[in-house]
Amino acid sequence: MKKFMQEFKEFAVKGNMVHMAIGVIIGGAFTALVTAFTGNIVNPLLALIPGVNSLEESLKIVLKQAELSPAGEVIAEEVAIKFGAFIAAIITFLILALIVFMIVKGINKMQKEEEAAPTTKTCPFCKSEIPLDAVRCPHCTSDVPTE
Repeated sequence: MKKFMQEFKEFAVKGNMVHMAIGVIIGGAFTALVTAFTGNIVNPLLALIPGVNSLEESLKIVLKQAELSPAGEVIAEEVAIKFGAFIAAIITFLILALIVFMIVKGINKMQKEEEAAPTTKTCPFCKSEIPLDAVRCPHCTSDVPTE
């Protein structure tokens, strides 16, 4: 059991595991941010469309009406298929996917820029690595053709 716990500890504190945990935490916070954006900005803009009060409430099929007591208290909740809530979730997902795509694209672009131009080339005769501006190979002393 002690060996198992030691192996688990080594696994849990590896750099990739910690980075993944940080990514999950940031992803959760980011998802909450996009959900708030959709619920508080996108949905009200959609509500400006005539006949649409709220995307979640306007697009639904009521299967059973809510039952109210004579005092006005809810006895049984309304049962409905809410297509609007599903569409709002799709909008949230698409916004989130677009932002993640743009982040990944930016990271890939930065990684390509970081790749430095080659400073060496291979001697065509002895296949040794030599400086890019060399005209003679220091290993086999052959004249290296310029490219």
